[in-house]
Amino acid sequence: MRFTSEQRLDDGVRERAFTLGEIPGILWTPASPPAPAPLILLGHPPLGLDRMYPRLAARARHAAADGFASATIELPGSGDRPRLPGVEQARAELGRAVRAGERIGDEIVDALVLPLVERAVPEWRAALDALLALPEIGGPVGYSGGVISLGVRLAAVEPRISAAVLFAGSFVPRVVLEEARRVTVPLHVLLQWDDEGNDRQAALDLFDAFGSREKTLHANMGGHTGVPEFAAEAAGRFLARHLG
Repeated sequence: MRFTSEQRLDDGVRERAFTLGEIPGILWTPASPPAPAPLILLGHPPLGLDRMYPRLAARARHAAADGFASATIELPGSGDRPRLPGVEQARAELGRAVRAGERIGDEIVDALVLPLVERAVPEWRAALDALLALPEIGGPVGYSGGVISLGVRLAAVEPRISAAVLFAGSFVPRVVLEEARRVTVPLHVLLQWDDEGNDRQAALDLFDAFGSREKTLHANMGGHTGVPEFAAEAAGRFLARHLG
């Protein structure tokens, strides 16, 4: 891990950009962190860190106010990273099916989501190795955000994840539904009930499949980007309770 820039935000939060090999990322630490600070990995959709930065920084600043460090990395195929083979074709097929009013087939979902998950999860684990080697960062570790399939796979295979907040708002391949049964950490799942791009029943099936003894589904009326502030605050309290 190599830090490439540093700034202090207006609330004193320390923000550092880094690269892990060729992967860009950002680390936020509280103005007066505990030694060492618990860590939240901030997941996000594959829209690029530049586009996602305002929302990610806001989430990191809320976490810092509770004494948590936060970090994120650029996803495969996003930003300036090389595009993933086959994913653009899958997006085109998805768009055609949506315009035609057709059911989204499992083959399209697999081709769209699995290449990202299979590349991203090892990268997140490598980033976690590097972050936990820093003297100011320690456990426990939480995960918060989307793509939900990425969060499911990471929670299933990474034993250092102690709790997770998952955003139900993206397609879920069949293999990920099976992997959900291996997830046993405490979960808080956010679902927008009227999300026009999300299969509500698939999200409910995924929630039912999770093997966690402690799991909460927080469903709210509204579309994909309409998560109410109180729901986000409840998710923050969940992580604070399990990581604090």
